[in-house]
Amino acid sequence: MLAAEKTRGRPRAFNVNKALDQALRVFWKNGYEGTSLPTLTKAMGINRPSLYATFGNKESLFRKAVDRYMEKSGEWMRDAFSQPTARATVERLLKGAIGSPTPGKVRGCLLVQGALACSDSADPIRKELACRRSELEALLQERFERAVAGGDLRPDADPAGLAKYVATFQQGLAVQMAGGAKRDELLRAVDIALHAWPDSSN
Repeated sequence: MLAAEKTRGRPRAFNVNKALDQALRVFWKNGYEGTSLPTLTKAMGINRPSLYATFGNKESLFRKAVDRYMEKSGEWMRDAFSQPTARATVERLLKGAIGSPTPGKVRGCLLVQGALACSDSADPIRKELACRRSELEALLQERFERAVAGGDLRPDADPAGLAKYVATFQQGLAVQMAGGAKRDELLRAVDIALHAWPDSSN
């Protein structure tokens, strides 16, 4: 998708999705409050009027960047939830969150890092990200409830508790990645967590 940006009175086309991807990267790296408008416009290659005209204000742009982030994560998430067992779903989800080492890639999770610390003025953003994380937790709970009904998890398994555990573990991985933890260390931590998974045979 292309949009027009006026430069010295003449419109110049720019790629909206490419600009949004650049904004996403900046927000992901710096967090919402750590990202300034000059930093955004420089990364996106557009001027401030074009940013406002195309994306709205900074908060609106951030919400669009989160939508873009979720869109990009969609294939990995769908693959995780399509796995035949609850354990396989969790393994794919956690190891997918760690991902493969890619030069220049921002590490961690935007839904966690985007607003680890917010002032009162940015509280709507904090609540937005908390809501997004809660949606994933609800999906996990539903998946585990189906696993109990289908005999993949023990009848006495706690789907809500397991969902909270997996969501908390995933968010912890994001913090560890942002802090520079090595990929092989995190993969070992995931393997240890999976070793105690309460499948139907435990």
